[in-house]
Amino acid sequence: MSTSTLPPREKPLAVGEIAPNFTLKDQNRNDWTLSDAVKKGDVVLCFYPLAFTSVCSTEMKCVSDEMAKWASKGSQVVGISCDSFAVLAEWSKQLGLKQPLLADMHRDVCKAYGLYWKDLNVSQRGTVVIGQSADGVAKVKWTQNREPGKAMNFEEVLAWLAK
Repeated sequence: MSTSTLPPREKPLAVGEIAPNFTLKDQNRNDWTLSDAVKKGDVVLCFYPLAFTSVCSTEMKCVSDEMAKWASKGSQVVGISCDSFAVLAEWSKQLGLKQPLLADMHRDVCKAYGLYWKDLNVSQRGTVVIGQSADGVAKVKWTQNREPGKAMNFEEVLAWLAK
């Protein structure tokens, strides 16, 4: 599947909208596809600008450290940035990260989700929870767009997943 066919958006997706399906390479160069993942439970997409930066490192390390909590909610958490899979592999290795890190090198996914930071040509910081609706379609259940230096509030997302 090519992500280049995803139409870009100016604003982030809203709750209830259909989540654009995509396939990206993870840090191990394996294909990861949203439509496959959402069949297993909710998917928490964590968009972040750049690996090896302080807020991004702290945020993804906290996600990794709390994998049992995410799994207890029936959720899979993945990070998405515009870094290459090679950069993500080294970053994951250095920090000991457990979650998939997806390489949106062409910026198609962050643009399709309305989370593109044009001035820096990277993803904005945002969290999107995707769930499968009764008709089998992946839809946005919760979303949050944040300022570059503001990390995700994990307790807020975990509490929301409990609903």
